[in-house]
Amino acid sequence: IMLHSTLALPLLLIAVSSNLAMAIKKEKRAPQTLSRGWGDEITWVQTYEEGLYQAKKSNKPLMVIHHLEDCQYCQALKKAFAENEEIQEMAQNNFIMLNLMHETTDKNLSPDGQYVPRIMFIDPSLTVRADITGRYSNRLYTYEPQDIPFLIENMKKALRLIQTEL
Repeated sequence: IMLHSTLALPLLLIAVSSNLAMAIKKEKRAPQTLSRGWGDEITWVQTYEEGLYQAKKSNKPLMVIHHLEDCQYCQALKKAFAENEEIQEMAQNNFIMLNLMHETTDKNLSPDGQYVPRIMFIDPSLTVRADITGRYSNRLYTYEPQDIPFLIENMKKALRLIQTEL
């Protein structure tokens, strides 16, 4: 009897720890908290540094969305962004995605100021694409809900530039 129970304990521990590992893995996979409403099906990276690393590793452009919770323009853009299937699909499949509610120390991400919302692209060579801009000369990287088609074009442009330059 003693032999049987000592054998059962390690097996129980193995079962518990593998379940725990699966639960942790599952939890890590859930992007809901990081999506902040921009798209729950999208896998979001947590930090700019992680985004750069993933962009380089995967050879996909990094798309950085700067926004604030209490900004009505950000909320309006977020809604349009989250509801657009083409954007959601491209974001999930072709981009490393990051949305930030604080500024990074990288000055290249605020070439014309620290306003929100602002969307910038960084290619896998870790170059901030200052040439992919929105429609407004006073705030180069801002988009409004009606600019969604333009943002889609810019996403495609970011993808095209990789293929032609690397």
